[in-house]
Amino acid sequence: MQTILVAGAGKSSIYLIEYLINNAPKHKWKVIVADGSKEAIEEKTNNSPYAETAVIDITNIEEREPLVKRADIVVSLMPPHLHIHLAHDCLKHKKNLITSSYVSPEIKAMDKEVKEAGLMFMCEMGLDPGIDHMTANQIIHSIQKVASSILSFKSYCGGLIAPGSDDNPWHYKFSWNPKNIVTAGQGGAHYLLNGKEVFVPYESIFDNCKKIKVEGLGNLAYYPNRDSLRYLELYDVPEIKTFIRATLRHPIFCRGWQAIIQMGLTQPDELTNGHLTYEDWIKYKTGYTDTSISIKEHITRFLKLEDDKIIPMLEWLGLFDNAPIKDDLRSSPDILLDLLLQKWEMKPHDKDMVVMQHEVEYMRKGSRIKLTSSMVLEGESRHHSAMAKTVGLPMAILARFVLTGKVVPPVGVHIPNMPSVYRPVLTELRHHGIEFVEDVE
Repeated sequence: MQTILVAGAGKSSIYLIEYLINNAPKHKWKVIVADGSKEAIEEKTNNSPYAETAVIDITNIEEREPLVKRADIVVSLMPPHLHIHLAHDCLKHKKNLITSSYVSPEIKAMDKEVKEAGLMFMCEMGLDPGIDHMTANQIIHSIQKVASSILSFKSYCGGLIAPGSDDNPWHYKFSWNPKNIVTAGQGGAHYLLNGKEVFVPYESIFDNCKKIKVEGLGNLAYYPNRDSLRYLELYDVPEIKTFIRATLRHPIFCRGWQAIIQMGLTQPDELTNGHLTYEDWIKYKTGYTDTSISIKEHITRFLKLEDDKIIPMLEWLGLFDNAPIKDDLRSSPDILLDLLLQKWEMKPHDKDMVVMQHEVEYMRKGSRIKLTSSMVLEGESRHHSAMAKTVGLPMAILARFVLTGKVVPPVGVHIPNMPSVYRPVLTELRHHGIEFVEDVE
């Protein structure tokens, strides 16, 4: 019997765990699900005889290492900074590892040892990063067989709320890790545009977001992701002039979030005054002193607003309310996150939506050609979300293919940009409704 260790039973794990358990009878697998919450594990495993519950502190080596030692493969959906604990155990006990997170410097530094041990550490095997790498490289590799050069590559992805559940002025609700929303863009962005490197500081990330058209959805806005240029070599596009990876939101969201940033609500600080209301907090953060004007008028001037939609969005969040802030919240990001968790929570009947689109321009026989490849996927429910499906299934599928010998695990620390991985995984994803539609002009 083969054993799979799944570390993490959070929001994005449900499809991953269900897929592995559903395949367990055929392949005689035992699926160990480890998490700090027994309730979360039981919710995902549903008393399956093929699942084993492990309520542990993932940072505790005495609780964690024996599980890694028992496993034939380890799949981690833990927060990014915790993967390294599993990585060290996997190296020690010679186990392959799959994660959905960006390759961290610590795990990248293990590449030589991982290769020497003959192991695969496959990172960025979720949605974005993950499905984006696989579909992008499939497109790029197919174009390179027939075209002289690829000129431009733009990749967009966003976790949004499905149109039928879109009932707030921000056009957004949480379908993944809420904390990532508050910290989005804080490292700035770096990309290539018309042959020139562009760096965008955090303060400008959401300012004047450009728009793209997505079939069936109309215009969406995008802001650039982190350091796009770190993928230039991995994507093998040496002659490219434009290379950008970006996140999708509704245009009004970007304008509203830019206001949040301008007010300093995402900047770490230590509030010394207790017993604050939300209105007190906003007054303090924006230097409100002129009591002859209302807080709304003050914010309108402070933000130099010409758009009459932003103040109602801020008001809807409750930023001008006299309601008390919890006493244990002592920094602005924590206060903001707590508020957003209340306002942007998905209701039981809500459905989310994942949108991904690649735009690739290339030269063929003297003509400039543009290929657009798009995927729009709605979730089934709040728990069986499109986000959970697109993050979890690629990891589960790769684990299955490695264990059954369908994929020979590439040795070293990798992202899924090689045909031996992306071809079978993308084929299987299509069977689960995750597929792209291409348009060439």
